[in-house]
Amino acid sequence: MSTGAAVPRGTVDLEAAGRALNGGVAVVLPNPAPLTHVVTATTPQAVNEAKARPPGQAVALWAHHAETLRTVAAVTQLDAASAALARRLLAEEHLTLLLPLCTGAPRPVWLAPACRDDRVLLFGARWQPLRPLLDEHRVLYVSSANRTGLPPGATTAEALAMFPATVPVLRPPHRAGDPADDPAVSADGSARRATTTVAVHPDGRLTLHRHGAQDQPYPHPDDYLDHLRTRYAGAAPDGTQT
Repeated sequence: MSTGAAVPRGTVDLEAAGRALNGGVAVVLPNPAPLTHVVTATTPQAVNEAKARPPGQAVALWAHHAETLRTVAAVTQLDAASAALARRLLAEEHLTLLLPLCTGAPRPVWLAPACRDDRVLLFGARWQPLRPLLDEHRVLYVSSANRTGLPPGATTAEALAMFPATVPVLRPPHRAGDPADDPAVSADGSARRATTTVAVHPDGRLTLHRHGAQDQPYPHPDDYLDHLRTRYAGAAPDGTQT
């Protein structure tokens, strides 16, 4: 005889997550510390529905596929050096970037959901264990793994509690002890956060658009931007470093 108790919800493996994505369903994916989880899908509507927000709200485009990134770069105002800087910031810093778009230039239809005010929002984190899942799709939309009004899920348990059963949550595909284990804080004691968002301007200047995990260790946002300018000076034509 049933007791009426709720059955605990479980996570899914990569194969099940892949089937969900192929079926147009949004999936919650883990990231290594210091980042929080994200929710992704092949359509922006699925991402927004999972987050319980309006279907037409802007989302980020996941910059995980080289051909997709080349297509995006071709419709931005960035010159070759600034585009190279943007690629490095996405691949090495795992930032979310705002890039300036060419006004009036034709754009792929699939780019529109990530565009607002002639800028495109790109998400750069690409954790190695997720690549078999991500590489099947040239275009994916992504956002922080939170329901409207709530902070992003820092752990698998938080994601399972936050999202309805219609949104699968991927089991962290790693060995025990890896950096993506579930504690809500990083090894250095800092809390997990969504990615920092940096705007790359047509002249290569960098400005902070939203605080996040990457700039968290720095006393002031300008300190993090100075770090970026120093580390990527060879790719940044903003005149601040030689």
